Amino acid sequence: MWPASMMLAVLTLTLAFLAIVTQVGTVWLERKYPPQGRFIHVSGAKLHISEIDPNRSSGLPIVLIAGASSSLETMRYPLGEHLARNHRVVLIDRPGQGWSTRERRTDSTPAIHARMIHDALDQLNIDRAIFVGHSWGGAVIPALAVAYPKRVAGLVMISAVAYPWKGDVDWIYRASATPVIGPLLAHTVVLPYGLLALDTALRSVFYPQRPPDNYSDQTQIRLVLRPDTFLNNAWDLASLRSALASQSQDYPRITAPITLIAGDSDTVVSTDIHSRQFARSLTQAKLVVLPNTGHMPQMTASDVVEREIEDMLRGSI
Repeated sequence: MWPASMMLAVLTLTLAFLAIVTQVGTVWLERKYPPQGRFIHVSGAKLHISEIDPNRSSGLPIVLIAGASSSLETMRYPLGEHLARNHRVVLIDRPGQGWSTRERRTDSTPAIHARMIHDALDQLNIDRAIFVGHSWGGAVIPALAVAYPKRVAGLVMISAVAYPWKGDVDWIYRASATPVIGPLLAHTVVLPYGLLALDTALRSVFYPQRPPDNYSDQTQIRLVLRPDTFLNNAWDLASLRSALASQSQDYPRITAPITLIAGDSDTVVSTDIHSRQFARSLTQAKLVVLPNTGHMPQMTASDVVEREIEDMLRGSI
């Protein structure tokens, strides 16, 4: 058996090597996947925003907000590109996700993200819009509707998280949202391990469908493995359940029309716990449950999602 001093030396060298790998990997990722939009400064954050057709000004804009462990690119194609043929489409990286940054790691609740997005839309001169949110982003848009009802012409919640649930998030996110341990993990093992495990994770997210070819590059999904982004993401996930316990009490105040779209085979966010319960609690909510569909309808059933958004637009103008 090795003496304790030698084991400690080996561990230290291993962590130092992984830290160097992480630094080099972060530089590589940022060069490979540069930002595709502009930056808007709001109180507490710098938001990365991309408009597919910024010159299209007729009708209500559509604001697309991605979920956890992702970036605005997951909402761009095919859904955003298709909608932009006839509408102004705004894609937003949530604070601390994708290319957006935030000053405080603890600014991790849907309500805080809603406030920051609201402030950014002021700078874009968008007074009223249709909001489309996927998964974690689907928790942000009802928070917007509660706090800023005049801003919201309608909500389309895709595979949305809406209520507290039993159980907890994965251990890596709980650990990463703790002092000392979180930064140590994020700056050493997360990026190299994540690059190896990404394909398996994506198959789980898309099940029973499969990820589209070239999905990782097209959506810049690997950016979440950068230390700061990963830590922000961990805080978002670790704090979400308690935030929704409070937020869900305010849902009856929402007056805007709502469409919920979810898959009956979603293994990431329970359709029964979230979408079905939300639809039962608000009379103006429409529920669309897609058969044999997982967590990513905006990609695997984009035609259905686009049709529901168009229907809402026709009813909101």
